[in-house]
Amino acid sequence: QVQLVESGGGLVQPGGSLRLSCVASGSIVSLYAMRWYRQTPGKERDLVAAVSSGGIATYAVNTPKGRFTASRDNAKNTIYLQMNTLKPADTAVYYCNADIRDFTDLKTYWGQGTQVTVSS
Repeated sequence: QVQLVESGGGLVQPGGSLRLSCVASGSIVSLYAMRWYRQTPGKERDLVAAVSSGGIATYAVNTPKGRFTASRDNAKNTIYLQMNTLKPADTAVYYCNADIRDFTDLKTYWGQGTQVTVSS
């Protein structure tokens, strides 16, 4: 059984910062790319950033440049998303996913999501 668990979301004022974490655990043989997505009500889930197993981060075209930074710690099977100078438009549920090989197969797993609300 493999699980992804996000944390770090919450309510923050405009201009504030949050650091999201997503930990992969369970029967992990190999952990490949890890990604962050976000979704607002009535809209599709959009990619924010991806981090390769080698730690290279790439960002979606619509990801706020210079305000969001994705990274990972392979020793902890964790991906992070540092979000600075947050704006109300960043309000969304943030999800992580990861390509994981367990003892039987290679699959993409999703976390349950963490709510980020930017409001005064």
